[in-house]
Amino acid sequence: MNAGRRTALGALLTIAAAPIFAAAQATKRRVAWFGAGRADTASPFLTAFRAGMRDSGWIEDQNLALSVFLTDGSPEDIDRLARQMVATNPEIIVVFGRDVNAVHRAQPPGPVVFGFSGNPVDAGFVQSFAHPGGNFTGISLMSLGLSGKRIELLREIVPQVRRLAVLARPEHAGEHRERAVSEEVVAKLGMTMAYVPIQEANELDDAFQAIAKQKCDALVTFPDGVMVANSGRIAKFAVNAKLPTVSGWASFADNGFLLTYGPNLADSYRGLARHVDRILRGAKPSDLPVELPRTVELVLNARTARALGVTIPQAALLRADRIVE
Repeated sequence: MNAGRRTALGALLTIAAAPIFAAAQATKRRVAWFGAGRADTASPFLTAFRAGMRDSGWIEDQNLALSVFLTDGSPEDIDRLARQMVATNPEIIVVFGRDVNAVHRAQPPGPVVFGFSGNPVDAGFVQSFAHPGGNFTGISLMSLGLSGKRIELLREIVPQVRRLAVLARPEHAGEHRERAVSEEVVAKLGMTMAYVPIQEANELDDAFQAIAKQKCDALVTFPDGVMVANSGRIAKFAVNAKLPTVSGWASFADNGFLLTYGPNLADSYRGLARHVDRILRGAKPSDLPVELPRTVELVLNARTARALGVTIPQAALLRADRIVE
């Protein structure tokens, strides 16, 4: 075959393949990821979600087009970005943390899958866990059974605790439920509790003074975005005040808390892909129950234990999923 005929045949093949290529491009399902992060820093939650999507057969640049919208600004900036993201008309929006509120305010018409630290019913995102009833569904990281268990673990590791301070944000959806469970467990253990609420991080110094005045000998912090962002500051205060600390997410222990017991966040965000996969295959979000965490982890901070003069029992060390040295 001469060069001219090869060129002509190549052109014909290219023309013939063009509609097939275009059709393949058109079959990419469009998903938007919306949440806290920076372009120059890898997000473990986004990484976990991407892995979950691959496990379900959704491959970026093949059958999946994933648009990433990272929030790192004022609430007004986040609201504006949420509206811009909704305007791109994704098939499904995946959102986590406090930014679920911004997406909810933007009133997206399509399905939204969330990873939310609070109670989504109290937040107004869904009608119930079993029957969400609208276009929002996902995973709630607030498991009340875990809230009580982490106090029991703290008492097991530091049996001399008698008065527990609870540092919390009342505006966090479902916080009153965590408080009620905590009060019940504290009473069952023969302890007393001092409730210390704040709204924002600038109230922490006053909260620390209140905890010191009430002669508390341990501290539990209800986990949410504000608390985790200030967990190192809270841990430093607690170590200086000789207060053993507990919260619900591993990052608190990484930042100096004595222990954490709660959902494995990476696994939970990987699990968001299950909801997305089912919706992409035809399920309605209104029919997909909101899930609670499927896996939990106990993380201990040995360095903090030494600073507090606490000897962690061998049984707790053996049960730990991870120990921070």
